Amino acid sequence: MKKMKQTGIRWIGEIPNDWNTKRIKYMATLKGRIGWQGLTSEEYQDEGAYLITGVDFLDGGINWEQCEHIPMKRWEEARDIQIENGDLLITKDGTVGKVAIVSDMPGETSLNSGVLRIMPIKGYSRRFLYWVLQSEEFWNWFNFKNGGNSTIVHLYQRDFAEFSYAFPSFDEQESIADYLDSKIKDIDDIISIAEQEIAVLKTLRRSVITESVTKGLNKKIALKPSGTNWPGQIPVHWNVKRLKYMCSRITDGSHFSPDTVDEGYPYITAADVHGVGVDYEAAKKISEMDFKALARLGCRPNLGDVLLVKDGATTGRVGMISSNQPCVVLSSVAILSGNNNLNNKYLMYLLESEFMQSQIMASMAGSAMPRTILSKIMNYFGVDNPIDEQKEIVRYLDNICGQIDSVVKEKEENLNTLKMHRKSLIYEYVTGKKRIKGGV
Repeated sequence: MKKMKQTGIRWIGEIPNDWNTKRIKYMATLKGRIGWQGLTSEEYQDEGAYLITGVDFLDGGINWEQCEHIPMKRWEEARDIQIENGDLLITKDGTVGKVAIVSDMPGETSLNSGVLRIMPIKGYSRRFLYWVLQSEEFWNWFNFKNGGNSTIVHLYQRDFAEFSYAFPSFDEQESIADYLDSKIKDIDDIISIAEQEIAVLKTLRRSVITESVTKGLNKKIALKPSGTNWPGQIPVHWNVKRLKYMCSRITDGSHFSPDTVDEGYPYITAADVHGVGVDYEAAKKISEMDFKALARLGCRPNLGDVLLVKDGATTGRVGMISSNQPCVVLSSVAILSGNNNLNNKYLMYLLESEFMQSQIMASMAGSAMPRTILSKIMNYFGVDNPIDEQKEIVRYLDNICGQIDSVVKEKEENLNTLKMHRKSLIYEYVTGKKRIKGGV
């Protein structure tokens, strides 16, 4: 094994003796759309030069069918970002750090202000740099540069110019890129298959739940029209009711955010809602004084209460309180308590069904961000049936969903392991901690 040396750069660590480090500004020309070259969406048109934006990045390349078009004069006036096949691009706004190498360019192409063109000079491989920019070498630098601030949503060109990365000879850069192109593709194919399998299982789970809470377990029983578009037909002795008539309480959490503390009472947010039980250790904490104040306002759920995320990207996700641990919830989470004729576990499954999720999605149409509100939740249609049948359905779904959840959990753990291996593999090869067999 070749000897290693310390770089003194925390996001790189040790590298082989025959490797070097240098700032990217000395190895590549960086060009982006600046100042007077700014574009507005009013200039977009059906034909003309292609315009690459951050949303057009797809699997390391560009989704040309999704690209907007701009007048040719706008392409002509910005010569530095007249894109060519083989160009390396990185997003600096929105979802920062997406990387692509341009290929199969269908016509003249330019960039919007959220994308940066990187043109390595002779002796530095853009294919190697492509993998560097997908590695922890880049992300460790980015996080260090921003002091761990998770709210940073911009990669400034002046900062990026100072990014240092490790590199070997040009031939070894190309060999590493060849290896990673092949190896990571194989890993990504396995990841894709695993993700599809998990998606199929989750679809099956929801299908089983939907069938059970809208049709029951007795397949011989007569059905009748439900009177609404959502569940279609239901058993003749079942009824469709709005949730406000099935629940004794429908409320939400705190509409102000108290200060968090290291030790205190759990403060449940949307991130903590994921099935039966809440990870109280992982939840944020608030002081006893704030807890008591919020509890008086009705923000405290009770044992067996159902939680429904009503704001943000995970709107519609469902959970349940399975412990007497005192806690309060944030306004992004709704609390639902079934009445005497509604089993809370059945209510949880009901909310997870396609029947209810479709209503949630429909109620968010036109919203600037994913969200629903209490008045809409109260008026969603639920399926009401005898409490004994509800309990029977719960027992059945606990068994079936438990089996599916167990398989999904195992596959997700394997998937996470695979993704971690992918990440470490890229980092180790682009920093020389692992070398291509046979040397270069």
